[in-house]
Amino acid sequence: MSETVKLKAGDGHEFDAYVARPAGEPIAGLVVVQEIFGVNSHIRSVADSYAKDGFLAVAPALFDRYERGVDLGYQGPDMEKARTFLPHLNMDFAVSDVAVALDYARGESGKKTGIIGYCFGGTVAWLAATRLHPDAAVGYYGGGIGRFASEHSTAPVQLHFGKLDQHIPKEEVDKVQAANPSVEVFWYDAGHAFNADPRPSYDAASAKLARERSLAFLKEHLTT
Repeated sequence: MSETVKLKAGDGHEFDAYVARPAGEPIAGLVVVQEIFGVNSHIRSVADSYAKDGFLAVAPALFDRYERGVDLGYQGPDMEKARTFLPHLNMDFAVSDVAVALDYARGESGKKTGIIGYCFGGTVAWLAATRLHPDAAVGYYGGGIGRFASEHSTAPVQLHFGKLDQHIPKEEVDKVQAANPSVEVFWYDAGHAFNADPRPSYDAASAKLARERSLAFLKEHLTT
């Protein structure tokens, strides 16, 4: 079962959040953080998939601060429009809105709550782990993570990257791991956005393995 709810940040900003609920009692809460394409069909499908695994999944519309209802595809004009958001991204706002989503997921599930994010959302997931208090965090190919390498996680973290990703130098990821030795980092024979099945960069084998690792990690830290 899914629905869209309204959430309110500390500064009064109201934003949408897609909520996917499990069939029975939630095993945990999980915030799913978008790419630069908004809470689109792919991100909703990610939330739905984790709801099937028992999580109460919440995908906050972080771009509501710039334009409401952003729901873009991955090619042509949609890709061009998505890129126009990049100069305006404010990570402090993103973390603030994610904090509200974490509180909502905790309250609705009554259980431990984690966060998982992709691309832009992968960096946000890292910042949530260092600045907020999720019970676990998972990030996929967070392109800006190297800028925040000196921050220290307060939660268990697992990160996933593609060896062929031309957007994220391995040296940037190494900085994060050097400053946070407990962080789990996995590399795949794939490029950027290997988990996004609508995109040409999708790699089924890598996506499957990363999903299995993410699910096991989240269950380990959120249900025990």
